[in-house]
Amino acid sequence: MSTLARLTGAEFDSMVKRGAFNGIGPKKVELINGELRFMNPAGPVHDDHVEYLTDWSFRNTTRKHCNIRVQSGFVSNDDRPEPDVLWIKPGRYGRRRPTAADVMLLIEVSDSSLDSDLQVKANIYSRSGVGEYWVVDIPNRQIHVMSDIQDGRYRRIEMHAPPDELSPACKPDARLKLADLFDIE
Repeated sequence: MSTLARLTGAEFDSMVKRGAFNGIGPKKVELINGELRFMNPAGPVHDDHVEYLTDWSFRNTTRKHCNIRVQSGFVSNDDRPEPDVLWIKPGRYGRRRPTAADVMLLIEVSDSSLDSDLQVKANIYSRSGVGEYWVVDIPNRQIHVMSDIQDGRYRRIEMHAPPDELSPACKPDARLKLADLFDIE
């Protein structure tokens, strides 16, 4: 019989600090539900969408409004996910990782990870209190917008597709044109 070693967030943080994951190659490591998850390198379509959303984020915000982080980790209870795009409260985070309480908008870009992003990560983010979570669904050319947390679950889930435009609750004047995001003429 084999036993899977489960880690806490503090144990994971200690391993990162000691360099335990140095040299594992191009893969990212996340702590999800107490398990180490090694992520495959992203493909060109995923990278293109992350780059578009990053540019859109910087065009529509200022450092006074929020910090933008790309494929960077944060503390979500005992989990250590690394979402594709984070809008977090303004400030410096050199002495600590941002927490869910700092997150204003969280975006995951999903190509091959759609089921996990819509279920596993949605549960993690809602339990920790991330108020607005977007999943960019590349295969279906739509965005799932999750908000309104009740009893640790997102109660409001909307799906938007081109020609819709979206705005985050924290910045209603930041209009994301989905036709442009999905490169539809």
